[in-house]
Amino acid sequence: MGNRYLIGIDIGTFESKGTLTRIDGQVVSSAAIGHEMSIPRPGWAEHDAQDVWWHDFVHLSRQMLSESGIDPAMIEGVGVSAIAPCVLPIDISGDALRPGILYGVDTRASLEIDYFENEIGRQVIFNSCAAHLSSQAAGPKVLWIKNNEPEVWAKTDMILTGSGYLVYKLTGEHVIDIYTAVGYAPLFDVHKTGWNKDVVQSFMSMDQLPRLLWSCEVAGGVTREAAQETGLAEGTPVIAGTADAAAEALSTGLSQTGDLMLMYGSTIFLIQKTNKLIATEKMWSAVFLEPETYAVLGGMSTSGSLTRWFRDNFAPEEMAAESAGGRNAYAALAELAAGSPIGSNGLVVLPYFYGERTPINDPLARGLMIGLTLSHNRADMYRAVLEGICYGARHNIDIMRAEGVPPQRILAVGGGTKNLLWMQIMSDIAGIEQYVPDQSYGASYGDAFMAGIGIGLFKDTTQAAEWVNHSKVIKPDPAAQALYEPYYQIYRELYPDTAGAMHKLAGLVS
Repeated sequence: MGNRYLIGIDIGTFESKGTLTRIDGQVVSSAAIGHEMSIPRPGWAEHDAQDVWWHDFVHLSRQMLSESGIDPAMIEGVGVSAIAPCVLPIDISGDALRPGILYGVDTRASLEIDYFENEIGRQVIFNSCAAHLSSQAAGPKVLWIKNNEPEVWAKTDMILTGSGYLVYKLTGEHVIDIYTAVGYAPLFDVHKTGWNKDVVQSFMSMDQLPRLLWSCEVAGGVTREAAQETGLAEGTPVIAGTADAAAEALSTGLSQTGDLMLMYGSTIFLIQKTNKLIATEKMWSAVFLEPETYAVLGGMSTSGSLTRWFRDNFAPEEMAAESAGGRNAYAALAELAAGSPIGSNGLVVLPYFYGERTPINDPLARGLMIGLTLSHNRADMYRAVLEGICYGARHNIDIMRAEGVPPQRILAVGGGTKNLLWMQIMSDIAGIEQYVPDQSYGASYGDAFMAGIGIGLFKDTTQAAEWVNHSKVIKPDPAAQALYEPYYQIYRELYPDTAGAMHKLAGLVS
C-alpha cells in the first residue's frame, strides 16, 4: 500500500490546491497557490484558462512531486475539479478564445435568460432542468458569447468548463461530467441525463459540446506533452472530474442520504445528498457524482469573497502587520469582531454584494448594511458581515427544511472553518451542529478519492467516509440562538422591502 498513490488538484476562485495521497487516504504532500479573479466590468467574473487553470495545475503537480520525491509512475490516478459551471470556448487547436466566464458570480447573461424563458417557457425549462434559470446557469452564458462576441463564436470549436479544460490539457479529450453538465441549463435535461438537443440545436451545433461522463469515469491517459509539462507519468489515468463543491463534499465524508456539506469558501455552497431528484423552485436539484445518486444544492454569491473585500478595504493595519511577518489579518479581524456583541450593536448586512443565488436567485440584488450610527466601529461592521453571511446560509437551510429535505448531518469545510468565531455564529444563527473533518485539504482530497474510484480501488463514493474523521463539533448556544432570532427576521424582511431600489441602482450603474 505504501507505494501506490493518487493525486487530486482543485482550481478555486482565488486559490488552487493539490493533494498527493496514499490509497488509504494518508496525505503525503499538499500544496496551494493563489491567483486573482478578473472583474473587467461590473457583473463579470473571469479566469484566464491558460495562466490560471493550467498554470496552477502544472505548478501544484510539479511542487508535490518534487517535495514528496515519489516516482510519478507510482501515481495510479489523477482527479481534478474546478469552480463550476464555467464557460470556455476553445478553437480547433485547443486554444482558449477568451477568458473563462465563471459560475453564478458572473451575472452578464440576464438578457439571454429572458430569451430562453420567452422562447422555451419558464415552466418547461424547470420541468426539464429541475431548476429555474439564474446567473448560475451556463447555457445563457454560451448564448451570450454568440450574441456579443461573434468573432469568438465564429472560431469556437468546443465549449469546456474548468475541470474539462484541465482534462483536455492532460489527455486531449473533450469531456464534461454529468454533475457539472446539470449546471448547463437549459442545454441539459436532468431527467434524461443528456443534452437537450432541441434547445442546443436552436443556436449551436451538438458537436460544440463535450462528451458526457460520470465524474469518476476515466476520460483518458496523460499525454506525452502533458507529462513533460506536469511531471506526471505518460499514460496515467485521468478521471472526468467535477465541480469544486462536489469534490469538497466528498472530502468532508459526505456519503449518506441527509448528509449536508456546508462549504465556507469564496462563496457559501451547500450540497445535501438525497434519495431522489427533488424539484424545488428556490434551490437547485442535480444528479450527483454517480448513477442513481442525487442532491439538492444551494449557493450564495459572496461569503469568503466578502470577508476578503472587507479586509482589503478596511484593514490596512492588519494587512501591513501580516506582510511584515505578523499575525494573519483575518485572525486579527476575527478577534476584533469578537469584541462586538450578538447583533453587532444593531447592524444587519445583506451579503448580496455580487447579486445573490439561492434562494432568491436575483443577479441584480445588492449588498446592504442597515442600522449604522456614529457609535459603530470596524468591529461591529466586520461582525455584521459574518452574521449576514450566516443569516443567508440559514435562509438556504430553512428552505431545504420547508421543501421536505431537512439536513440530518452538517459537515463543514473550507477556509472559513479556521475562523471559530464565524463557525460559532453560524451554529447559533442556524441552530445546527457542524462536524468538521480532521483533515482540511478540501476539494483536492475529494479529487484524489474519486480518482481511486475511477481506477477501481474503491467501489463508490459511500466509502469516502472511511477516509474522514470528525473530532471537532461546533454546537449551537441556545441563549445566543434566541438573541439572534429577531435579527434574522429583520434580515428576511430586508430583501423584499428593498429589492426595487436595488434593481434601480443596478440599472443606473449598468
